[in-house]
Amino acid sequence: MAAPALTASCTSASERPLRVATVPWPGYQPLLLAQSLGYVDTARVRLVELANNTQAAAAMRAGMVDAATVTLDEALVLLQDGVDLRVVLVMDASNGADAVLARPEIATLPALRGKRIAVEAAAVGAVMLDAVLSEAGLSSADIRLVTLPVNLHAHAYAEHMVDAVVTYEPVRSQLLALGARVVFDSRQIPGRIVDVLAVRAEAMENHRAGLTQLVAAHFRALDYLSRQPADAYRRIAPYLRVAPDLVRPQFDGLALASLADNGVQLSGASPTLPGQMAALDTLMFRRNLLRMLVPLTHLVDDRFLPPATP
Repeated sequence: MAAPALTASCTSASERPLRVATVPWPGYQPLLLAQSLGYVDTARVRLVELANNTQAAAAMRAGMVDAATVTLDEALVLLQDGVDLRVVLVMDASNGADAVLARPEIATLPALRGKRIAVEAAAVGAVMLDAVLSEAGLSSADIRLVTLPVNLHAHAYAEHMVDAVVTYEPVRSQLLALGARVVFDSRQIPGRIVDVLAVRAEAMENHRAGLTQLVAAHFRALDYLSRQPADAYRRIAPYLRVAPDLVRPQFDGLALASLADNGVQLSGASPTLPGQMAALDTLMFRRNLLRMLVPLTHLVDDRFLPPATP
């Protein structure tokens, strides 16, 4: 679907649908669940399914999509690279769904020294790798880095091309099924990996109605997921490329953000997300994961959140 979805169009921005890039990650699935349930107005919004974070970031940089589901660290890198974007929705926080998995004989983090470690060339991979190396007391010079898109991680492990993998769901579960063991995960860096919907600033005005409708559809899908989990998992399974009975475990390592959570993080006189992003901005700059500190003024926008219910 990626090639036709990213074909350039001569249609004006105000006439064509809002194009939103997303990838197989459980926290992003409420958007696709909403589409499956008919909650998304496809005349106004087009969800573009891509294979990995690298493709989604590239599509945002090239202006081939108007918005993307990304992690906070990926949003910072896009801002550094000149993409003027706003965060309009907090989707989830990773609480174990991002992980480093290794062969069973690698019993400790220092034992990663000299090993082949696969990681995607995306900001979230860099943040996880930095965290695990710091915890292990190693540097990048102490390992053999293998850059691979996330959709090739399980294959590389199965074919003994790598010894460990920095990855995330649903690949994490696939690697566990292959006998890999978790040696580090996002529970050890709480609050650092947060998933959001980031929108190009110019698209917010051109697609105000579509964006408002999409965010509302997301929360309707979250409600459906809580009320009708079996049917929701059946609908989500094709997007995650797993059997329906394997969908629920994908959500175990996530904290999905409710409308109330979004109100705290994006709204009011002192929303919490800007401070969280500032701390991550400083950390990434100090660890050389950003070339500069990214200006964060006016980064969050709560105008598209539906009204809070009493």
